[in-house]
Amino acid sequence: MADLSTLARPYAKAVFELAQSSGKLKEWSAQLAAIAAGVASPQLGNLIGHPAPSRQELAAVFVGALGKDLTGEGQALLKLLVENGRLKAAAEIAAQYEALRAEAESRVEVEVTTATAVGTAQQDALLAAIRKRLTRDVAIVWNTDETLVAGAVIRAGDLVIDGSVRGELERLQNALAR
Repeated sequence: MADLSTLARPYAKAVFELAQSSGKLKEWSAQLAAIAAGVASPQLGNLIGHPAPSRQELAAVFVGALGKDLTGEGQALLKLLVENGRLKAAAEIAAQYEALRAEAESRVEVEVTTATAVGTAQQDALLAAIRKRLTRDVAIVWNTDETLVAGAVIRAGDLVIDGSVRGELERLQNALAR
């Protein structure tokens, strides 16, 4: 069977194009999150792949459970996912949709992990530097990890900037091993 990310891609793109053309990016984020949460819940998730309910019955159960969180279009998507046996890809569809939405809105979520807590002035300076470097609106999630010894690790999607002492020691160890 194909990888879930491969299965999810056409659904995420189609939903994104629909949401963008109708100006409902935020609403679709909520609907996709609701579908993914329903699939992940033990009560509903255990029904996926169970031989007893037909696909129509499974769709009716999911729509009944999640219908209050979905518009008519959201319910149609849910039924389509059930019909095509793609419910297990719901979380990946939501994740890919959010990536497309973030790209369209020129925003990025950045994770900054530091060895110690960072003061407000330093946070503001780092936020400004990251915004300038990425030329996007940035939302930062701050974490601390004492094993870094000193410095910071910045993750923005595929971009990783490791300015930690631990990272520097690892690079030095690799260089000496060659």
